Amino acid sequence: MNEALKVKVKSTNLNLWYGEKQALKGIDLDIYENKITAFIGPSGCGKSTYLRCLNRMNDLISSVNIKGKVEIDGHDIYAPGVDEVAVRRKVGMVFQQPNPFPKSIYDNIAYAPIMHDMVKKGKECDELVERSLKSAGLWEEVKDKLHEPGTALSGGQQQRLCIARTIAVEPDVILMDEPTSALDPISTQIIEALMVELKERFTIIVVTHNMQQAARVADHTAFFHLGDLIEYGETEQIFVNPKEQKTEQYITGKFG
Repeated sequence: MNEALKVKVKSTNLNLWYGEKQALKGIDLDIYENKITAFIGPSGCGKSTYLRCLNRMNDLISSVNIKGKVEIDGHDIYAPGVDEVAVRRKVGMVFQQPNPFPKSIYDNIAYAPIMHDMVKKGKECDELVERSLKSAGLWEEVKDKLHEPGTALSGGQQQRLCIARTIAVEPDVILMDEPTSALDPISTQIIEALMVELKERFTIIVVTHNMQQAARVADHTAFFHLGDLIEYGETEQIFVNPKEQKTEQYITGKFG
């Protein structure tokens, strides 16, 4: 791998259990700044569990036990005294199903920045809403209906609204858990193009069941299987010349 790449997110010997069941086994992984990294692998392989470790979403599950280290910009996000809410502001998340708040399009974007005292109501907030919607490629479609409910938009538009909402709090890292699996092919194409644009400003990590999607958008790809990280490398190398037999079998459809 190119030495000039800057490591943004690093996990060292990360293990996670749901009760007695171990879901992640000693994951060592460096994720690079301003790149798109895709996690692929069959259902239940640990990729979404690992993704949720990166913004401490698994803390919300009482049966979870985590050991190991996750660092963002060299700071261990599991160190004692770290505020998980601050972590989640730094690491935004876009979910599989679009989940706009039951508020207007405007308030979906403005709510968190106002809550976090990032902007004041009025012109400053208006500019942030416009900037965020433009970044998510949605402004032209919604600029005349900002005070209509976000839930009235189409599925693809709702997902872009959720991306705009995530961008509005200026995170460093954006996690996307199967962001297009509920969308039609045209909406999927729009969001993939958007991801490639957004990596100029953010580090993006995406879990996808769609291997073609990983091949299209990701700079690096990690293949998980049964809680192990089997292989990680530049996307082209993973798809064209995988080093591990298990990776090759998964990519060619022999299991999954």
